[in-house]
Amino acid sequence: MKMKISGLLMLFGLVIVLAACGEKTQEDVVADLKETVEKMDGYRAKAEMNMNTGQEQQTFQINIWHKKDDMYRVGLSNKSDEKGNQIILKNDDGVFVLTPALNKSFKFQSEWPQNSSQPYLYQSLIQDIEKDKEAEFEVRDSHYVFKTKTNYQSNNNLPYQEIYLDKKSLHPTQVKVLDKDKNALVDVSFSSFDSKASFKDDDFSMKKNMGSEESEEAEETAAITEEQEALTVFYPSYMAGAELTEKKETSTETGDRVILTFEGEKNFTLVEEKAQIRTTMATPNEVEGEIVNLGFAVGAITDNSIEWTHNGVDFMLASEELTKEELIEVAKSVQRKEVK
Repeated sequence: MKMKISGLLMLFGLVIVLAACGEKTQEDVVADLKETVEKMDGYRAKAEMNMNTGQEQQTFQINIWHKKDDMYRVGLSNKSDEKGNQIILKNDDGVFVLTPALNKSFKFQSEWPQNSSQPYLYQSLIQDIEKDKEAEFEVRDSHYVFKTKTNYQSNNNLPYQEIYLDKKSLHPTQVKVLDKDKNALVDVSFSSFDSKASFKDDDFSMKKNMGSEESEEAEETAAITEEQEALTVFYPSYMAGAELTEKKETSTETGDRVILTFEGEKNFTLVEEKAQIRTTMATPNEVEGEIVNLGFAVGAITDNSIEWTHNGVDFMLASEELTKEELIEVAKSVQRKEVK
């Protein structure tokens, strides 16, 4: 009997030892994540982002580069609008949104990416995990899953996210951004993550990322584009209680322009003109605002306006009455079209 009791005690002790050596706690994983980021000199990652924040699902291929401490390059490509492929670039000169095919660029006086959640940036995900003291934590067979609050400055419609991290490497494999009802409206799936990437000195330069081939193409195709393509006019499906009261068509040196005036509970104006391919690299347009992702394009938002380019059209939405969230909602819905 004594031998049986002794054997049971030994077995019980072994179970305790195995439990102690078992799964990591939430605190352990957070500490490991902080250490991983601090030791990492840079990374390259590829991901696919599906967004259901507008009328139609949009799919982007994302190519992410990061070099310690504060260099970022995020390439966003969309098969439905190849001319609108964009790059978010951060280097020693500032933060830029580039549209290489049009030789077009915006420069921001911005704290991006630290000032808002970024579902495709490793540092941003870890920052959100650290900040949320009420974050939920789950251990699965091959993943750690964190459920945290998000920090989207101009959009309160996406308050939560689920972050999936590979157990062995702690690299992100998937991020789901959720609405208030916990529906996934943004889904980022990582296909690769290289934490030992190295970069050339000019990999984050604006000149290299705009590319010389686009400038050469521009001279050959600009005239053809201008002659053959009519301006496609787009209309919002969400109008914040207003309705279209005037459509004014004008001609400029660079082509047709349409000005749509909406009046009602809150008034706003939408200006559209065909995007022009610049034949030389111009000085970036400086914006006193922030980067905003509309689901189909990256734009620039200020207190009273949003500018973006999509499907070969430049848009500018302006209002003294719409809030930033309303500006974004109207802009996201500008997808109904009519060919002039």
